[in-house]
Amino acid sequence: MKPFGLTVLGATGSIGENTLDVVARHPERYRVVALAAHRQFDKLLEQCRRFRPSYAVLADAADAERLEKTLRAEDIATTVLSGPDALVEVATLAEVDGVVAAIVGAAGLPSAIAAARAGKRVMLANKEALVVAGRLFMQAVRDGGATLLPIDSEHSAIFQSLPAGFSGDLESAGVDKLVLTASGGPFRTWPAESLAEATPDDACRHPNWVMGRKISVDSASLMNKGLEVIEAHWLFNAPPSRIEVLVHPQSVIHSMVQYRDGSIVAQLGSPDMRTPIAYALSWPERIAAGVAPLDFAKLSSLTFEAPDLARFPCLGLAFSALEAGGDAPAVLNAANEVAVAAFLAGRARFADIPRLVDGALSALDLAASPDLDSLLHKDAATRRWVEQQLPS
Repeated sequence: MKPFGLTVLGATGSIGENTLDVVARHPERYRVVALAAHRQFDKLLEQCRRFRPSYAVLADAADAERLEKTLRAEDIATTVLSGPDALVEVATLAEVDGVVAAIVGAAGLPSAIAAARAGKRVMLANKEALVVAGRLFMQAVRDGGATLLPIDSEHSAIFQSLPAGFSGDLESAGVDKLVLTASGGPFRTWPAESLAEATPDDACRHPNWVMGRKISVDSASLMNKGLEVIEAHWLFNAPPSRIEVLVHPQSVIHSMVQYRDGSIVAQLGSPDMRTPIAYALSWPERIAAGVAPLDFAKLSSLTFEAPDLARFPCLGLAFSALEAGGDAPAVLNAANEVAVAAFLAGRARFADIPRLVDGALSALDLAASPDLDSLLHKDAATRRWVEQQLPS
């Protein structure tokens, strides 16, 4: 069997590293064609040494030149490229069968859309592709005949819990609603008055998952779950009224599908991203991911509660943005990214995140942009607006 040619965009992040861990367990099945990173030179160098990709990409041209010289000195024949155009190039190479799209933020949009237009298997971990550009991205998937598979544990769980060959019609599949589970994050039991004093370290102390700082803050504010609601809308053609969020602190049930006859189908597993990554890589088959199975005898309990929208208003803002349509989800996302960065830098309080996002949704034009360039201009305008609200 010819090895599956793989490009990993965001190779040095947690999704990229977990992807390469799974790939390394099946060297006969996968060939790493390209690895792309932002600035983590040393990590990317080690990955190139191990996987010998045909191409590597770094954001900075000087870093790329240094990497190529280092690899050449070690007799590793990897072509090193730089810049955003290079991301599109390695996402659309003829020898690439699938692309793991795991670049955080709007920077990952053009390459993810290009991979879809090129008809690749797009294994999506970049939320912005759907949150910011859902309509444009899904059109690119249709136009290119691409296969779109989610890597988020929640969306992978829903995908696995829907009928085989699901066509995007919840009615004909007998589905009443999709239930996204949320851990509740590190602030689940904090009183509202304490949240105002929360520090970045507090927010990044996730009880179940090891993640980057930005996504950890999003989990703490429940914005991450709000973004996943928007993703679920596009992935499964689900109106907001058919998407529910349920807090499940143990993170054992990753999400559920409730059917018309009263049945609920759930996907369970240890909280390890290698499971949804392995499923996306091998679909419709299943391969070993290095994840220990659940030991039900050792599970103490599974508990559930409704999310508290008063303490965590970001989730409600995401539902409102989805209902508003147009560019509202893009404005929500851009405002949140700037607000979270300000919080992590000590320029804003945790409570400022929903305040700034709500302000952007009220102040800015939410009409749908006709193309990606216009959408990216809206994204940039939103970021400027939020920056202007922050103390200098």
